[in-house]
Amino acid sequence: MPDEKNAELAALTRWRRDLHRIPELDFELPETTSYVRGVLDALSCEVWEPCRGALCAYFDLGRPETVALRADMDALPVHEATGAPYASERPGRMHACGHDGHMAMALGAAAWVDRVMAGREPGSRAEDLPRNVLLVFQPAEETTGGARVVCESGVFGRMGVTRIFGFHLWPDLPAGALASRPGPLLARSSEATVSFHGRSSHIARWQEGADALAAAARFVPSAEAMCGRLSRERGEPCLLRFGRLEAGTVRNAIAGEARAEGSLRVFSDEMFDRARGALRTLAEGAARTEGCAVDVTFSEGYPPVDNDAALFSLVERALPGMGRIDEPLLIAEDFAFYQRCLPGVFILLGTGTGVALHSDGFDFDERVLLAGVEAYRRLLRMA
Repeated sequence: MPDEKNAELAALTRWRRDLHRIPELDFELPETTSYVRGVLDALSCEVWEPCRGALCAYFDLGRPETVALRADMDALPVHEATGAPYASERPGRMHACGHDGHMAMALGAAAWVDRVMAGREPGSRAEDLPRNVLLVFQPAEETTGGARVVCESGVFGRMGVTRIFGFHLWPDLPAGALASRPGPLLARSSEATVSFHGRSSHIARWQEGADALAAAARFVPSAEAMCGRLSRERGEPCLLRFGRLEAGTVRNAIAGEARAEGSLRVFSDEMFDRARGALRTLAEGAARTEGCAVDVTFSEGYPPVDNDAALFSLVERALPGMGRIDEPLLIAEDFAFYQRCLPGVFILLGTGTGVALHSDGFDFDERVLLAGVEAYRRLLRMA
């Protein structure tokens, strides 16, 4: 490996492992933002906080337009079990979704832009960069959607941003491989909560009660089957599964209350509206059959990650080795909020490990980050 690549890999590895040791959650990221700012402050960029828990770094090349790169900074409430020498120093917290790698890649891209602007990067000149560069380090991807708060700050309009790119490390792709697809890539996510309100009675006098448990038991399988039918009829994925169901207090009394908690995943607002309406109808029918009342609520969730088709075609030419994902994936990502503000493309970067994201054993070889930084370079040079 040439000396330049060795030095770059050493920096990426140091940044990633330092950040891996200090995982923080949600919007409360003081150590993480301090570390990232410390790296950025040494570069020729303006650094500021556009909103709580976020950092922006702006490289002004005097261009009329700006391109943005996004990295998420928050970790997960997971107790690490990798045994790595750089393992989390915060019990019960871990970078189990690769956000430490995402930050390291963005810092690598920033360092490269800085070298290009200073004339210190062999084979690259400032003239090769057709846009100013804005790096966005955001909070709360794993919780309430920090991307939405960044958008609401108005930073993209103020800085003249016309496109945005982001990556996610992906264990199921070969190490260093890139993959994406035009249009829908990741799902719209919404938490569905269905609460049945009945009337408790002793089971020997069950006719005097209104069985909330029975209503929930009717509803859950019919709701999951209904989403399957919608998917087949519309030729578009629609997934609903319930992971939690609570009802009653004792075994010999009719349940007066029942609550089903699940997650709905779709790829369009139209399908979301259809599924939501059908679920309300099914819940009301199940409640009516058992003489119960029902409340149905859906969280706003995250929109679908939907790659801009025109921008994606340019990305494919800039990244000729990038593969295509055949079918949209049923996970959610708040990068979708950026794509509601401006054209954007989200790309998966393989780690080749196969260890599931969000697991206590998630880890990766930092050499894959070189592929991500090289892709960022190509995207920043893209006409």
